[in-house]
Amino acid sequence: MLDLRSLTVAYNGEDILKDVSLHITKGEILAVIGPNGAGKSTLVRTVSGVIPPKRGQVWVDGINMVSVTPIQRARYLAVVPQARQLPAAFTVRQTVLLGRTPYLGWLGRTSRADEAQVDRALEHTRLTGLAERRVGELSGGEQQRVLLARALAQDTPVLLLDEPTTHLDLEHQSNFLNLLQTLVSQKGLAVLVVLHDLNLAGLYADRVALLVEGRVHSTGKPEAVLTSANLSAIYHVPVSVVSHPDYGTPLVLPDGRSKSGQKVN
Repeated sequence: MLDLRSLTVAYNGEDILKDVSLHITKGEILAVIGPNGAGKSTLVRTVSGVIPPKRGQVWVDGINMVSVTPIQRARYLAVVPQARQLPAAFTVRQTVLLGRTPYLGWLGRTSRADEAQVDRALEHTRLTGLAERRVGELSGGEQQRVLLARALAQDTPVLLLDEPTTHLDLEHQSNFLNLLQTLVSQKGLAVLVVLHDLNLAGLYADRVALLVEGRVHSTGKPEAVLTSANLSAIYHVPVSVVSHPDYGTPLVLPDGRSKSGQKVN
């Protein structure tokens, strides 16, 4: 579904991404993790077409996204951005309708098909009851769902999410990622999501890619990538990784120590 082939991205003459190759299949969530400055957000911006690659290609369903127009690309790739950049005075429905922009004619008129797609996006994200509320009146968790609904309204086979849970509390993080997981299963989407929280990556992702200094250090099932050896070396802090008592997924625990250097029980 989504193939990234040898992507290299430069900024001010320095390579930020270096020969990055990743593959995401239909119905799969790939979580991209890594320390600050690893190039995670740059990867999302490059795949979405905001930053042109120095070398490499982005393929979706056999079509090279690097060579298509922005409107064509928006029919294959939808983005849920890192920061909430929503028009506060718009209603939820008006905001979600912006996701239909790639399909509107030159007069910018919406069709019944566009309205139906917005209705489905609102229903999928449980926002139907808030459709006429102004975005500025919503909570952070509700606004994040609006961003997801707007992306779903684009009706693309690929979703790109850049740290979508950063400003959410535990309840809203869980609700959002459970919803995403359900949508991926129902709609067969291919999802690339950047996550800082390693435990969320282990719990919700089908596969994990560890990005370090612009390169893919390792990729695979969460239990293969989220290991004590990998994480301790990359994040420069001792960690323990155990099996989640309920789900069996990797559970990353800091190796807590007191100031005296004694391990805390």
